[in-house]
Amino acid sequence: MTLHRVAAAQFFSGTDVSANLQLCVDHIQRAAEAGARLVVLPENSNRVRDYADRAQCWELSETIEGAFVGGLREAARELGVYVAAGVDLRGENAPDVHICSVLIGPDGQIIGVHRKHVLWDYEYTLFVPGDEPYQVFDTELGRLGLLLCADGIVPDTPRALALMGAQILCNSLNSRGPDEYRVHVPLRAMENRVFHVAANTVGGPADGWPWMGGSQIVAPDGTRLADAGETEPGIIVADVDPAEADDKVMSEVGDLFAWRRTDLYRPLTESLETLPVAPMCGPAPEDMPTRPLRVVTLQVSHFPNTEWTVTRALEQIAYAGRRGADLGVLPSLFCFRPGEEAADPAAAAKLSAQVLERLSKACADAGLWVVAHLVEEDAGRYYSTAYLLDRAGRVAHTYRKTHLNSAERKWAVPGDRIDVAHTEIGTIGLMVGDEVWVPEVARLLTLAGAEVIAHPTDWRVPEAAHMAATERTEENRVHLVSCTRLDSPADVGSQVVRADEFAPGQPIALMRYPTGYWSRPGFEEQLLVDLDLRESHSKMMGHHLDPVATRAPELYGMFLD
Repeated sequence: MTLHRVAAAQFFSGTDVSANLQLCVDHIQRAAEAGARLVVLPENSNRVRDYADRAQCWELSETIEGAFVGGLREAARELGVYVAAGVDLRGENAPDVHICSVLIGPDGQIIGVHRKHVLWDYEYTLFVPGDEPYQVFDTELGRLGLLLCADGIVPDTPRALALMGAQILCNSLNSRGPDEYRVHVPLRAMENRVFHVAANTVGGPADGWPWMGGSQIVAPDGTRLADAGETEPGIIVADVDPAEADDKVMSEVGDLFAWRRTDLYRPLTESLETLPVAPMCGPAPEDMPTRPLRVVTLQVSHFPNTEWTVTRALEQIAYAGRRGADLGVLPSLFCFRPGEEAADPAAAAKLSAQVLERLSKACADAGLWVVAHLVEEDAGRYYSTAYLLDRAGRVAHTYRKTHLNSAERKWAVPGDRIDVAHTEIGTIGLMVGDEVWVPEVARLLTLAGAEVIAHPTDWRVPEAAHMAATERTEENRVHLVSCTRLDSPADVGSQVVRADEFAPGQPIALMRYPTGYWSRPGFEEQLLVDLDLRESHSKMMGHHLDPVATRAPELYGMFLD
């Protein structure tokens, strides 16, 4: 084990660049005195972004050879530390300015520069996004990847850096959104099994919306090793062993990178205009009518025997039909005891066929579409399969789980398609259980035009619901209906997370956080939610940021390796 101390600095930069440089140097010195070898500074450490227009932004921004970066280089050299700092740097042609992360070595030399790929909201009015290939930098502290704020709102940038071998993500932020602190930063660490050192701006003018702080250092398992809080400036430090990031195993799931299905990921590298999602990007057309869809979670699980369990599910379907629901979702393998399908997949498949027949009749009687996850047998092979039954009881779509966890691989064969069903109630995508930890699955369904993702699940840890499922909706602006078993070990209920539609004037927290609805864990109750499919046709998160359209597929070759 080789431990290295890393630090994140949290402060507010004003309009005095010289004072801001001294502020940065003071924080670097404090971090060095605390034993840190790497110090991450916030985005726009050089100057608060109060620029009137692009011309003024160009006039007041920095150059890589200028005094501000030079002062950071001198501090790094004098103190013998690595520094990753967010600095607004002039481009080659006026008035182009890039938001940059500059990585400086302990010898004062510039190791690398990352130009922010994903710009947030007003940033598009002042800055130009970067388009250079991703880089990971080998250092004596480990392999470092650079990103900036909104680069982490989308899953692609952190994933690309992790696939290239990054062990530590250095993230400079200038965020007013609480979702960065509570969801994006810890989740990007967890789903990529990397350390995440995030330094955010805090406070600001008393008459404006404050920067949210929340600087943190997160371990690959999602543990917050250090947390600066949301209100006060300061330095946080933590000791990390970069080698831990080479272990991609998540408990009860397996190796998060080994189970990736690169053979299915080609659409991730295709240009937007070639994909079904293209007409759904940007704001929804003003004349697009509302398209209501009433969804319901059918929260049951095996107790005390199979017949009773199936009967309860049938009763739930009948009741949901009487309540006017359009689409119901049953939990993962609801009619089996935990592990029963693995012990005897042949028997499980036989029972599943019988249950599917009874569910089909119940759908026809209730006039309800239903998603059920069962065991399928085909030519002597067994699949973990989700079925979409229409209101006549016919199988309208099947999804054979493509990303099998370590336990499933002992009895099941993975599917080979991730696609959507075009139905009278909307375009429906299916994913199963712990695939919520694989950002590629929900992303592929979104690119295929999904308006709703139905998700039979069995929450193993609370973070799967509270962070991963929420993120899948936020980063794709698609409705997600997750129904869990009553006996799920996470003690978390089913949930519906809606895509929401951005409206000018919304507070930052509301424009970014999708609205969620939850049922109580362990209670056999239904969560009935009225959705509007129009919302999935508005991918905006703020005035200028479309987290789907702003992808850079030409840079995602590593997704196929």
